[in-house]
Amino acid sequence: MPFTLLSPGEYREEIRKSRFLALAVPVNSAAEAQAFIERSSDASASHNCWAWKVGQQYRFSDDGEPGGTAGRPILAAIEGQDCDRVAVLVIRWYGGIQLGTGGLARAYGGAANKCLQGAERSELISRTACSCHCGFAELALLKARLSELNCVLEGERFDADGAELQLAVPEARFADLQHLLADISRGRSVLQRS
Repeated sequence: MPFTLLSPGEYREEIRKSRFLALAVPVNSAAEAQAFIERSSDASASHNCWAWKVGQQYRFSDDGEPGGTAGRPILAAIEGQDCDRVAVLVIRWYGGIQLGTGGLARAYGGAANKCLQGAERSELISRTACSCHCGFAELALLKARLSELNCVLEGERFDADGAELQLAVPEARFADLQHLLADISRGRSVLQRS
């Protein structure tokens, strides 16, 4: 089961006079990952190398280091720890001593690994998108009971009779949500997969 971070992580290390700072954050989209990288990169550093993974999407950058020595090892650290929806930035201030390609890969991958290991993580739960229409009389009760099923309210659109709700529920709890909705609405509302 994949994991994501609950809060940002940070790890610092010095290797042969080069200083490395690894930063890891949870992200929900590619745009959020790129925004974190742009916001957190240090223009005074020698290199700002990074990788992120959101579902099947991923990207990485060596930022001037020899090809395959920084971005790919950072991505390997993310995947090796079974993380998803995570962005990692490793900033390097060059100390004057060459590390070689193997040394660079170990330094970048190791810093990313230690940063992710030290961060607080939570298990990612795969959810099924669904929707339903709920009358005003039942709306408050339904919304109050969604957390019991680990269900997330992703959107709502009101009309004259109530609200159209967009929900995300763990697949194992889909039938429970159907029963809850039927009970609360006395059979008037039906849950549909999106």
